[in-house]
Amino acid sequence: MDHDRTTLLALFDREMREHARPDGPGVRVERDGPLVRQVGAADDWNGVVWSARELDAAEADAAVAAQVAYYTGLGHDEFEWKLYAHDRPADLGRRLRAAGFVAEPPETVLVAPVESPPTAVELPEGISLRTVTDAADAELMAQAHERAFGTDCPGLRHQVAARLAQDPDGFVGVLAKAGDEPVSSARMELYPGTGFAGLWGGGTAAPWRGRGIYRALVAFRTRIAAERGYRYLQVDATNQSAPILRRLGFIALGTTTPYVYRAAP
Repeated sequence: MDHDRTTLLALFDREMREHARPDGPGVRVERDGPLVRQVGAADDWNGVVWSARELDAAEADAAVAAQVAYYTGLGHDEFEWKLYAHDRPADLGRRLRAAGFVAEPPETVLVAPVESPPTAVELPEGISLRTVTDAADAELMAQAHERAFGTDCPGLRHQVAARLAQDPDGFVGVLAKAGDEPVSSARMELYPGTGFAGLWGGGTAAPWRGRGIYRALVAFRTRIAAERGYRYLQVDATNQSAPILRRLGFIALGTTTPYVYRAAP
């Protein structure tokens, strides 16, 4: 199995972007010329996931304008364009900003063969870890996420509850608690037919950071992915988690920057 960066990047682009699958019930993936986008309800993730290398400077502005018109025409106040560092044209980020998109902090795209990260779950004293099973757990996951990242996330409650009810085989939610207090949560998106499992979330409340909970969340999900026959793990990592993931065997493929368009009130 070839694990060099160039091969992994080509595989990731093909399987997870150009031929993207819907990431939950009630959403669809559409091809619009050189672009691939996901479309769902307002509480779902909506956005562009792929732009073909053939997208050139002459076409780019029209393609961007078409997406703004499309999503706002659906009544969506917000959508995202996931721009990767190797996407073309090279000045696509500038063109997105000129069209009203706002760049959020870039993230590192990391991929690991599923056999690379350790699967032994080692937790600090007083912490329990388990999968989520119902809407009450979805609420606890959202609370842990808000404590970790400092932002309200009503969409997460909706998405987790919907996945548990309608697509439990394509989703794994993980919750860490100190007694009855939710202190960390994470989720794993499973993409049948791709060989990839995506690791998302993974935030820990500040008082509990630096004790190995994040590594335990990765190990817990890695074991499940391996048991279900997935070959690769993928993460869009912040600057906090990227160094940990590299030590666990993940390979950096580049960066991705979320460009967010918000309709004027």
